[in-house]
Amino acid sequence: MPLPTLNIGVLAHVDAGKTSLTERLLFDNGAIARLGSVDTGSTRTDAGELERERGITIRTAVAPFALGDRQINLVDTPGHPDFIAEVERALSVLDAAVLVLSAVEGVQAQTRVLMRSLRRTGLPTLLFVNKIDRPGARPAALLADIRARLTPAAVPLTTVLDAGSRRAAARARPLDDPAVAAEVAEALAERDETLLARLVEDRPPSGGELGALLAARTSAGQAHPVLAGSALTGEGVPALARALAALSPPREPREEAAPSGTVFAVERGGDGAKVAYLRLFDGQLRARRRVTFRRREPGGAEGEFGGRIGRIEVVAPGDGPDAVGPGYGERPLRAGEIGRLHGLPGVRIGDRIGSPPRAAEPTHFAPPSLETVVAPTRPEQRVALHAALTALADEDPLIRTRTAFDGTLSVLLYGAVQREVIGERLRRDFGVEAVFAPVTPVYFERPAGVGESLTELRKRGPNEFWATVGLRVEPLPPGGGVRFERNVEWGAMPRAFHQAVEEAVFHTLRQGLHNWEVTDCRVTLFRVGHHSPNSVAADFRGLTPVVLMRALQAAGTHVFEPCLTLEIEIPPDTLGAVTAHLATAEGRVLNSEERGDAWLLTAEVPSRLAPQLLAALPELTRGEGIALSRPEGDRRMRGTPPSRPRHTGNPLDGHEYQRYLALGLTGTGYE
Repeated sequence: MPLPTLNIGVLAHVDAGKTSLTERLLFDNGAIARLGSVDTGSTRTDAGELERERGITIRTAVAPFALGDRQINLVDTPGHPDFIAEVERALSVLDAAVLVLSAVEGVQAQTRVLMRSLRRTGLPTLLFVNKIDRPGARPAALLADIRARLTPAAVPLTTVLDAGSRRAAARARPLDDPAVAAEVAEALAERDETLLARLVEDRPPSGGELGALLAARTSAGQAHPVLAGSALTGEGVPALARALAALSPPREPREEAAPSGTVFAVERGGDGAKVAYLRLFDGQLRARRRVTFRRREPGGAEGEFGGRIGRIEVVAPGDGPDAVGPGYGERPLRAGEIGRLHGLPGVRIGDRIGSPPRAAEPTHFAPPSLETVVAPTRPEQRVALHAALTALADEDPLIRTRTAFDGTLSVLLYGAVQREVIGERLRRDFGVEAVFAPVTPVYFERPAGVGESLTELRKRGPNEFWATVGLRVEPLPPGGGVRFERNVEWGAMPRAFHQAVEEAVFHTLRQGLHNWEVTDCRVTLFRVGHHSPNSVAADFRGLTPVVLMRALQAAGTHVFEPCLTLEIEIPPDTLGAVTAHLATAEGRVLNSEERGDAWLLTAEVPSRLAPQLLAALPELTRGEGIALSRPEGDRRMRGTPPSRPRHTGNPLDGHEYQRYLALGLTGTGYE
């Protein structure tokens, strides 16, 4: 029988030592024979050529090992914020997570973004303070930062001796020590009224009771054990492995239930065919079984994809210390396990079988906020470029492209590093040399009010539609996304007509009144009608954009721009100069505090103006200023809102829209 499986994500700010920790865990537990190094490009999880060259994780990787009576699948995720979409997908398939911090750099901007998302999902999360042997390590001070900036529910389980030297050691804090027990019990009592009452009555729990309480609170995502060590020397890593097994029990699988699972990664095999990584939560899957995947399209519409699984490779530990990577056994995939599925050419990241437990959760990270125009250096490769970007989008759904009437392609991005990686992959994997225009910010629209529109069924000429569609648009709170609701009965018309309306709604909202994507709104279908046998799905697909844009016009929209949150540490005597420059960059100081011999500012700055502020910071602070940024928040544009050219026909311009439909064009913005 296979071992019970625990799927653990390893997350961190870039360069905190996340991949080195993964390597050490594999080595210590016999999954690999030799320790790899990020510097030499020999780690097991950074297997891609670009990852080895750049020394950063770009793609999520799975590395299994056996630990006692269970199997651990380590899911190594990227640390660079340009690849945050990879982390997003990993969160949906994990049982628990390890958030790695550097004992030298401490709590960094990306660390806070990741912790916020982990807390929101409720995933059991352990914190590992790495690099205790590096000069400048400050594990004791870092614990206070963790409690202030990440979570007050941090529970230290190790004590560091000789920090910052090669002799650095992590010693376990025994729960049967009265001083340790009192500290841990006090931390847990914040969320446990029964325990609080016992402490008030001077009836503290025993060490065994405290261990069970800590495991329960950790499993519920309400306590976060903190351990320390060094991935380089191996100090403290065995204790982390034991804590993972003891404090993060795997989800109880239901092997007799209907299969449910999520595809969280797609790669290309040696023959170029797709291989899908799927986490199975319930049931079993066998090779040659036909399955139906449900998927959410980029605009938000629900769709389906069916296929027959050709072959399943179950991710399993290697056969011993001489193994050079993950082992794969061909057998049924069981609940709790991760498998590599072959024979599904149409599969995409995010596809799901059944009803996985976290499939309906909203996005936890900000969407891409930059856009660039990309073109082949050789014009005859225009079609090849489009095909290559489409293939890359299968691996990363947030690589979205827009095609204009003249064939110009634009791509959504998180940042310059992602742009460079896409360019390299186009060249190496597809033989397409591409040039990228300077990035520009991506704005978006929100409805200003409520608007309705109704077009009754009519057919008096070639440009009319055999359809009745009535739609209402109303705003949702920020972060609400796009919701489509029906206030009509399904049986009012054929299902295909309903699907055509829903798909057209999500596509149309990709270009609002100012041609930016519309979000945070509810669209309600309140009237439908068709004429049998003349009505076809194309009538509803063509009419819905007209009705929706008229409703949006009645509601009005405001244009918003994405912002960055900057954490800036500066010398005290430069505070005035920096805040003045912040004002010229339309920045807004959210918080300021004096920390030792420096000031720490937290500011919100429009993404389009942040580069000039960051470029000026060294001169303003004599080279002593430090700034960390993360995409967060937005701001309404004042004055005349910016707009951009439409990439499709305008439904509010009858003649242009009809010419667009006459050309047989059906794209509506991002693909």
